Amino acid sequence: MIGQLRESSPRRIGPYETLARLGAGGMGEVFLARPLELAAYGPGDLVAVKAIRNELATDAVFRRRFRREAEVAAAIRDPYVARLVGSDTDAEQPWLATEYVVGPTLAEAVRGHGPLPAGAVASLGEGLARALAAVHGAGALHRDLKPANVLLALDGPKMIDFGVARVQAASTMTSTGLLVGTPGFMSPEHVAGGRHVVAASDVFCLASVLTYAVTGRDPFGDGPVAAVLYRVSQAETDLTGMPEELRSVLAACLVRDPDERPAPADLVERFGALREAASAPEWPEPVRARTAEARRDVEQLCASGRPLLPVPVWPEAAGVGHPATAQDGPATAPGQGGAEQAGAGRGPDGAHRLPTMSGSPPRVPGDA
Repeated sequence: MIGQLRESSPRRIGPYETLARLGAGGMGEVFLARPLELAAYGPGDLVAVKAIRNELATDAVFRRRFRREAEVAAAIRDPYVARLVGSDTDAEQPWLATEYVVGPTLAEAVRGHGPLPAGAVASLGEGLARALAAVHGAGALHRDLKPANVLLALDGPKMIDFGVARVQAASTMTSTGLLVGTPGFMSPEHVAGGRHVVAASDVFCLASVLTYAVTGRDPFGDGPVAAVLYRVSQAETDLTGMPEELRSVLAACLVRDPDERPAPADLVERFGALREAASAPEWPEPVRARTAEARRDVEQLCASGRPLLPVPVWPEAAGVGHPATAQDGPATAPGQGGAEQAGAGRGPDGAHRLPTMSGSPPRVPGDA
């Protein structure tokens, strides 16, 4: 479930030794690591360290963006948000470390085991609404809430990745008219441009995430990105096939006018009532089993006391004329900040698996 380090992977980042590779995105890579000060360590001591790519470390814009991510994460203290434990945004290779959360992302859980039952979705909604209340209470916006940024830990959901977050009082780092977010999980304000995104936009995105969780479908359909963005801009989503009690709450969040959407505190109460009325366990058994398996893998890694290094492959076995390493492709984990793979916008999971966008919005049907 956790990936081997590469030959090029750093063996130390700040006060941490890297043990395994968790994922990679546009800004950098994420590593499972342990504090160097500890001779013996267990799963509770591990952190997820996000490091900027070497080629971007000299880019002033990326450094500012990374510094902002660390500042936003440091301002939030909530059990439903992965806790920041350290950072150095001025280092030669800037990094930040958060608590390591054992559990699949919501995207992995739904792709692997199907939609979540209504009770689990209510519990998920309550936890994420609490997380958003904490984010907004700290004067920040998440701006990229999607299934890949939600971890299903045994003790509840955890929101991660503030890479495009913004403090509400600050000017946006994206130019006027630029697009931030992930196409299938944007709000109409995202489509209008980054300067239009407000706290209620996160509520819209939360409802899109929960719609995916309960139906297993892209909330605004699949197809060309421009078509998806048009449906988002018109708030045209299909809520059929879900329990009525969930549909009424999600419909209230998915209205086009941000002023008419409920606040996160209201959603905490509504989802909490639905959770209490449900008799099913928080996560389905296959998800719990996957999390338990991931924890065993991490425990074995800690017991070995050694990082997960690449295994050499004989040249003739690799079919090339020079040494190769096994598992040299992108590594994913049961979920700590790994970005979705290249080309992920294709196939049955659709446009919501495309990486976060931060560029000029494509023309959508109906544009002048």
